[in-house]
Amino acid sequence: MAIYFLGDVQGCYTELVALLAQVNFNKASDELWIVGDIVARGAQSLETIRFIKSLGGSAKMVLGNHDLHLLATHAGLKSPKAKDNLSALLNAPDIDELMDWLAQQPLLRKLPNEPVYMSHAGLSPQWNVATAIKQANKIHKKISGNKRHYWLRQMYGELPNDWKKADSKVAKFRYAINAFTRMRFCYQDKSLDLFYKQHPNFAPKSLKPWYHLNKELNKVQWVFGHWASLMGQCDHPHVYAIDTGCVWGNYLMLLRWHDKQIFKEHAHIQS
Repeated sequence: MAIYFLGDVQGCYTELVALLAQVNFNKASDELWIVGDIVARGAQSLETIRFIKSLGGSAKMVLGNHDLHLLATHAGLKSPKAKDNLSALLNAPDIDELMDWLAQQPLLRKLPNEPVYMSHAGLSPQWNVATAIKQANKIHKKISGNKRHYWLRQMYGELPNDWKKADSKVAKFRYAINAFTRMRFCYQDKSLDLFYKQHPNFAPKSLKPWYHLNKELNKVQWVFGHWASLMGQCDHPHVYAIDTGCVWGNYLMLLRWHDKQIFKEHAHIQS
């Protein structure tokens, strides 16, 4: 059995299939841990989500910001964006079934016998691991429950960006959603900046990558996606960045966990 961590697919189905063929992935014996954002921007979101769903229990995914936005769009809470390339998916005959499956996916996962965690954007530096687990469980119950549409409507907005100022259920929910799925940089006081997206080398001095501000990461290991400009490079020894921007013409990445070997499938540019 092998465990593979998969970077942001974003509708790059052809590259996904080719990458799994590289490692002879077998859903009967291997596991595919997926950091989220399986849809949007790429040309094959429908094929991607159907394929990942078909893997059954061998696929262990967490929700990303694009996955959550898809759920809100399907619910009629947001209008489809042309750049998200979701028309085929939203008009598919099995769309309701696919969205019910997607809504059951969590925000946080842990490897069974190791202190290794996976979320789309990372671990808030204002949280310890226990708080992250608690908040992820609360979100999962809300998104997968019968009040899904209500909670999807509440997730939009940048405030509060400070956990200490999250003084209601809605505020805590919105902060947690943003921390799990949108975070890249934080201010020195550990509050979230949700706007700057570039590489840390070019960031203003007031901003620090989230993984530079949390001492919890000395005790655990964390796998995340979301930050394509890092191109898989992270200077924290316990943190693994695996979004390598396939949808932007770069490549899709697999990290085989037991030996940390990396496999790449470069974007198949359409002529």
